[in-house]
Amino acid sequence: MKVRDTLNKKILVVDDEKSIATAVSYAFKREGYIVDTASDGEEALEKVKSFRPDVMILDVMMPKLTGYEVCRKLENRRGMGIILLTVKNDIVDKVLGLELGADDYMTKPFDVRELVARAKALVRRIEKNEVPEAVGEIAVGKVKVNLIQRTLHVANELVKLTPKEFDLIALLLANLERVYTREDLLDLVWGMDYAGGTRTVDIHMQRLRKKVGEAEPYLLQTVYGVGYKATAGINE
Repeated sequence: MKVRDTLNKKILVVDDEKSIATAVSYAFKREGYIVDTASDGEEALEKVKSFRPDVMILDVMMPKLTGYEVCRKLENRRGMGIILLTVKNDIVDKVLGLELGADDYMTKPFDVRELVARAKALVRRIEKNEVPEAVGEIAVGKVKVNLIQRTLHVANELVKLTPKEFDLIALLLANLERVYTREDLLDLVWGMDYAGGTRTVDIHMQRLRKKVGEAEPYLLQTVYGVGYKATAGINE
């Protein structure tokens, strides 16, 4: 990515270790990004509201709020990617972070050049997959998705979703009858070789079906041997 391609793109670096925050900030500034920093979880949430970054580089182990807690408390992260940083290298920790809505995960110590490359790729994926705000809303039967507010209503009742659950159902509803393999959905929604494998797609689909419930029981369908699709019709 050339410098002009990063013009006006914002990176928020959240780490309580000043040396790491300084090194990471410098690397992104050299690439042409606008960079801001935060040193704890509470400050991170405030900076997200005021700075509105394209990507947040988020340390997991921080004072006040951990990176996981920051992910849980984010109210609206439309168009913002998250890369988690941690000293842990356990698969459970990776899965937890990604289930909470993070897009990528790097273990300390890490190569700053690789971090920058991953952030660039994440920005490109977000720009490629972002639905224009003019679309606004998708309604299929009793299910309604608001793409701007990132909300789901089922039979006029607001249903709470994780960031990845929202991204998954929004993608499927925006492309009715299109069949996606599990690998397709991992690439489009998680945007990486997900640590938990394709099983995470099955788990998210099960959760979404429960949340849609009896209002639209045929909306989210399994295409056996292939993957999943959303449909406005009723399949026997």
